[in-house]
Amino acid sequence: MRKLNPIVPLLFAWIATAPCFAQSGNTNTKQEAKPATETLTEKSVNVAELLDAEAFKPKFLDTTTAPTTIAFGSCNRVTMSQSMWDHVAVNNPNLWIWLGDIIYADTADMKALAAHYRRLKTNPEYKKLRDKTQIIGIYDDHDYGFNDACKYYPMKRSAKKCLMDFLDIPLNSPVRKRDGAYQSYTFGKVGQKIKVIIMDLRWFRDSLVPDPSKEKRYNPSLDGEMLGETQWAWLEEELRNNTANLTILCSSIQVLSDEHGYEKWGNFPNERKRLLKLIGATKPKNLLILSGDRHMAEISKIQLEGLTYPLYDFTSSGMTHIRSAGPETNKFRVGEMIVKKNFGLLRIRWEGEKPVVTMEVRGQQNEKFMEETVRY
Repeated sequence: MRKLNPIVPLLFAWIATAPCFAQSGNTNTKQEAKPATETLTEKSVNVAELLDAEAFKPKFLDTTTAPTTIAFGSCNRVTMSQSMWDHVAVNNPNLWIWLGDIIYADTADMKALAAHYRRLKTNPEYKKLRDKTQIIGIYDDHDYGFNDACKYYPMKRSAKKCLMDFLDIPLNSPVRKRDGAYQSYTFGKVGQKIKVIIMDLRWFRDSLVPDPSKEKRYNPSLDGEMLGETQWAWLEEELRNNTANLTILCSSIQVLSDEHGYEKWGNFPNERKRLLKLIGATKPKNLLILSGDRHMAEISKIQLEGLTYPLYDFTSSGMTHIRSAGPETNKFRVGEMIVKKNFGLLRIRWEGEKPVVTMEVRGQQNEKFMEETVRY
């Protein structure tokens, strides 16, 4: 019989009283809950620090050319069939963006987390994509620690290291040295630049507020933080100091859709307002949001004050499994809600310095479920 890792019972004990799930009461009051136990810490466990020579091959991204085809996805359980990769590869994407729930490890055992990443990274189908496509991205809760995990998760530094190794981020990269895994990349030349900004929605995020009525999973937290002030300052600089002709803002959870009861920016309504206000104030030439998490696909659109173009939030999620819940409303939705295994695709062409972006939801056999084109 396999011996249970000694930190696992400690994690379960911590989860039972963790502040990520323990808040209730007045949502207008700032709550500074702390972990209920100090037993589980990264200093007290044996974290695997050795690099896997086969799975970790550090490389710098080639940003000289702007990608014309960008694929992205989330919710990929590594213990399930990885057949979607062949269908992604048919589109010859120049860039793949992970929006979280990459492997579904849900563990505080860092050796097990690294093993899950290695299993995906050495998968023959995924390796084919790795060999010809640049890959960037971010974790979400099931790679970071456990469902809906937040800033109080005590193993977050080691979980970040596992992500960095999985993404082949060089050991001397600045992102390895700072708190959080947020990153940005600018591709292409003057006049046809694409900037990809990837936010970290776990490292600094406050606890969620459970709905005591059970009508939905969470109630709004009016004072809770999503990004933390350090990341907010970084994001503002990335948007203001931005010469890109197309900016892709990556969020592991939905930004615009606000009527469902699951994880979303709307659980922290003032943070959502702050984000939208920042986008409107900085006025990036053309900005598109990509999101995941929901085990379905949809496109949301609003007309944001300060922008001369519509703001889209393109959600793709459920590469290996999809939601079982019924239909849900989204007043910002364009087209249908796609409840099939899927990945997202952006096809980008240029009319001078203006991008024309076609958003596609695709699935098994590369079947196209939906398409929406925006001419900026």
